[in-house]
Amino acid sequence: MDKQQAEARIMQLREKLEQLAYAYYVQDQPQASDQEYDRFMQELILLETQYPEFFEPTSISQRVGGAVLDGFQKVTHKKMMLSLGNAYNFEDLQAFDQRVQQVDTNPTYVVELKIDGLAMSIHYENGKFKQAITRGDGVEGEDVTSNVITINSIPLTIPYKESIEFRGEVYMPKDSFFQLNKKREDAGEDVFANPRNAAAGSIRQLDSKIAASRKLDAFWYALPDAKEHGLQTHEASLCFMQQQHIRVNPLRKVCYTMQEVWEFILEIKEKREELPYDIDGMVIKVNDVDVQEQLGYTVKTPKWAIAYKFPAEEVETRLLNIKLTVGRTGKITPNAVLEPVRVAGTMVSAAQLHNEDMILQKDIRVNDYVVIRKAGDIIPEVVRSIPEKREAGSEVYQFPTQCPICGSHLFRLANEAAHYCSNPDCKAQVVERMIHFASRDAMNIDTLGERKIEFLHEHGILNKIEDIYCLEEKKDEILQLEGFQEKSYQKLIQAIEESKNREFEDLIYGLGIRQVGKKAAKILAKHFYTMEALMDAKIEELTQIKDIGEITAASICAYFEEPKNIELIQKLKAWKLCMSCEKEEIKISKFTGKTVVLTGSLTQYTRAEAKKILESMGANVSGSVSKKTDYVIYGENAKSKLEKAKELGIEQMSEEAFQQEVEASEV
Repeated sequence: MDKQQAEARIMQLREKLEQLAYAYYVQDQPQASDQEYDRFMQELILLETQYPEFFEPTSISQRVGGAVLDGFQKVTHKKMMLSLGNAYNFEDLQAFDQRVQQVDTNPTYVVELKIDGLAMSIHYENGKFKQAITRGDGVEGEDVTSNVITINSIPLTIPYKESIEFRGEVYMPKDSFFQLNKKREDAGEDVFANPRNAAAGSIRQLDSKIAASRKLDAFWYALPDAKEHGLQTHEASLCFMQQQHIRVNPLRKVCYTMQEVWEFILEIKEKREELPYDIDGMVIKVNDVDVQEQLGYTVKTPKWAIAYKFPAEEVETRLLNIKLTVGRTGKITPNAVLEPVRVAGTMVSAAQLHNEDMILQKDIRVNDYVVIRKAGDIIPEVVRSIPEKREAGSEVYQFPTQCPICGSHLFRLANEAAHYCSNPDCKAQVVERMIHFASRDAMNIDTLGERKIEFLHEHGILNKIEDIYCLEEKKDEILQLEGFQEKSYQKLIQAIEESKNREFEDLIYGLGIRQVGKKAAKILAKHFYTMEALMDAKIEELTQIKDIGEITAASICAYFEEPKNIELIQKLKAWKLCMSCEKEEIKISKFTGKTVVLTGSLTQYTRAEAKKILESMGANVSGSVSKKTDYVIYGENAKSKLEKAKELGIEQMSEEAFQQEVEASEV
């Protein structure tokens, strides 16, 4: 076989295998036996090996995985991936309908199943699969292409040749979940709590062979910028996606009244347990794309869609004991030890009881029969006790007065429900603080996880946060420990070194100041710009900052009054961790104080770059055109938003004119 014949056969095999995969995994109509499919696949792999010049990363042969990554690259979404507002009853849905009718008096809705999985965006260029990106924080996700490409139902080529993006949900089918957990249980490994966690864990595997072995699947439910692809309704978008061999859930319905929506919800609710995948609700979307644009968005959610959440399943079991755990701030959390029981598809043997007040209010006692459920179908919670089944002589629960780890006195702050351990050197607090500091959202030392920190602490190597940056000095000692080799040690040291490049806001969060989460850390970084300024801040100054309340302000001041914390900051500074951020200067321009909308395909900037530039020039960047819009900046193939701007008499600006404004502002 010469090269020309080999290339032709490779292309023929890829096309044949794509057709067979679509028929089997999407249409559920097999057109060949497993043996025949495997024979074609082996022939393709052999030819691609013999003729590497014809290899393509999107070849169907790559379904088996094989790529091993050092980490995942961050990618900015071209258009934000928002979450949905929630409805919990028919009245909530009626209220949503009334809001929609303020724009469209006769709306139609598309009702779809809310798959309990991991939100994902996939991109195609010139008819070929290009990239898969997780939702992340909605603005920025991670490139997980090497793992998503292993999902058999996702086509690697589609008929549509223009650039296009589809959004949906990657999930783990129930059968795959049970098989995976059985395999892990047999191997003595921890099992996954639910299919959603299993799917998320699989997508974040650095070895794509592991992801391929997990047998994930996906449904796709959104086509951003539908009108730019000539589609006027959401239902038309879904039909178009099916024509591109994109797997769309057939269990959906176009409804003309909210009563019809409700009846379909009740119908699906009855079938929920029979489905081969988990759902945690239904999604109701306005069908007309023009109406969607008129309704617009809040900061976090579209106003034209809502998620109805199914009521949590309630189950009765026995509360065997109440155990306390100690967090990084010394906070004591009581936990119910339960007689194992199946709830919403998984076995539950523990639930948080939050604090003493909750236990007393619900009159929960050891050995009580209790009703439990999963809040949001995820987190187990005790709903109530069942006093009529209570044993004679049962006693009201008395909250302990001593820390379960170090035996120190517990105290409770005014206006707070939680108890705290009074010993800052309590072993549990020390370990939890280090775990928090190294976590992904803080310093992101990905090779220094919870178990490794606990292991190194048990061997006396890690006893406080600053010890993390001294591990290079303890190489000989570490290499003597079980599980450590030169390669794993060097990866750990490299990850620690890379953590020094994390941003100022990540360090603030990593310090574990009580009441300071990710959002507050970012606010503090952008307000004070340096660690010195933050350390010198007084309560009066802190409470003047939006979203920083009195309790948080007092906690920040208390943290920086502690000598041990000052010593930690000084050591981290000596190790050259980031202790400041650049002050964002707002340039005065024609966009200052104006509302600007971007539309169409930009060629000189990405959408995220253009937004960042506009914000630096004092603009408020919006996603929808309204009477409050001051400028619409348009690129190639701009359609509906540009037309609406013309109708409303809003000033339009080409990308070229915008670029001139940017360049002029830089002079």
